[in-house]
Amino acid sequence: MARRWWCWNWWTGNSGEGSGKARDGVATSNYRAVIAYDGTEYSGFQVQADQRTIQGELERALQRLSQGFVRVHGAGRTDAGVHAQAQVISFRADWAHGPEALQRAMNAVLPQDIAVRELSGAEEGFHARYSASGRVYLYSIYHGQVRSPLWQRFAHHVAQPLDLAAMNEAARFLWGRQDFAAFGQPPCGENTVRTMYRAGWQVPALGQGWSTGSPPLWQFEIEADAFLRGMVRRIVGTLLAVGRGELTPPGLAEILASRDISRARASVPACGLCLWQVYYRREGVRSGGAW
Repeated sequence: MARRWWCWNWWTGNSGEGSGKARDGVATSNYRAVIAYDGTEYSGFQVQADQRTIQGELERALQRLSQGFVRVHGAGRTDAGVHAQAQVISFRADWAHGPEALQRAMNAVLPQDIAVRELSGAEEGFHARYSASGRVYLYSIYHGQVRSPLWQRFAHHVAQPLDLAAMNEAARFLWGRQDFAAFGQPPCGENTVRTMYRAGWQVPALGQGWSTGSPPLWQFEIEADAFLRGMVRRIVGTLLAVGRGELTPPGLAEILASRDISRARASVPACGLCLWQVYYRREGVRSGGAW
C-alpha cells in the first residue's frame, strides 16, 4: 500500500510542482502537450540523477521559460533509447502569453531531438498518465541481409528468415485481459494484469525507391490499456523466436500462462520501439497518427 501511495504521490505532484497560486499576477494553469522525440541519446523519459532524460529536458525548458520549477508528467515512461511519435505530457506552469506562444517558446529552447507537436490548455483534473485509457506502441525491424545505416537508430536489424504468418498467429494469444507477468514488471505495485486490445505484425508500403522484393521494414503494433516495464520488447523477442521456428505459437501461449518471466525470450533492442499513440476514451480521440 505504501508503494502505491508513493507512486501516486510522485505523479500527482506532491513533490514541489505549482499549486495553482498566482505568481506576480500570473495564474498557474494546467497544460497538455503532444511531444515527439528521438530517444537514442537519452536514459529514458523519467528524470534520473546525473542522467540525460526527456522529462529532465522538458522541465529544464519550462523552468527557463516560467522562471520556476515545473513538474512534467508523461503518459508513458519510455526506457532508455525508446522513441515517441506522440507522447502526451501534462504540467502546471505560470505563463501569460497563451498556449501557441508557449509551444513556440518550448520548441525554441528544447534540443533538436525533442519537439512539441501540439500544446493546449487542459482541464484541472487532466493528468497525462492517469487520465489515459490506452497506448499504442510500434516495434520496427529492418528485415534484410545487410544492415541499413539509414534505419539503425529506429529499427532492429534482423537478417534471418521469418515466418510472418506464424508470428501473427502467436500474437493472437496475447489479446484480451490477461496476466502478463511473464513479459514484464509492474512500474508500481504488484498488478501485472493488462487488457490487450490488439497485437500483430504488418509490412507497411514504403513507396518507390526500394530494390525489388518485399519492403524491408516490418512493424509490430500493440495496443493495451497500459504496459508493464519491458513488456513490449520481451513480447517481440519471443515472437521473433516463433518467426525463426524456435518456438510454436502455442508455445508462446504456454509462456504467457506460466507467469514466469525467465521463460520469455531475450528482449529486443530499444532502438526499434516507439510510443506511437495515447488516447483518452472520454474524449474519443487519440494523439498521433498513421504512417
